[in-house]
Amino acid sequence: MYAIANILGKQYKVEAGMTITVDRINAEVGEEVTFPVMMTVDGDKVKTGNPMIKDVVVKAKVLSHVQDKKITVFKYKPKKNERKKQGHRQPYTKISIDTIG
Repeated sequence: MYAIANILGKQYKVEAGMTITVDRINAEVGEEVTFPVMMTVDGDKVKTGNPMIKDVVVKAKVLSHVQDKKITVFKYKPKKNERKKQGHRQPYTKISIDTIG
């Protein structure tokens, strides 16, 4: 069984026991969070919502907060002596899907 969950405005295909990385969630490590479900598939049975299925949620546990690799942003305008160098590290949260339903 798998589900399409709406996590912070993005759609993820999740299954029980799966570990995924999503955008930063404001929750403590070890805390349980829930997300609404848009669609569930169990074998041949498909259940969809309009837009979400009522009474069905994905329960997940926050494992850690991590950051992606650093990227370099370099802006340059020729013949103007204009240069700007910045770095950016995107914050993510690793979550473990416990149950669907």
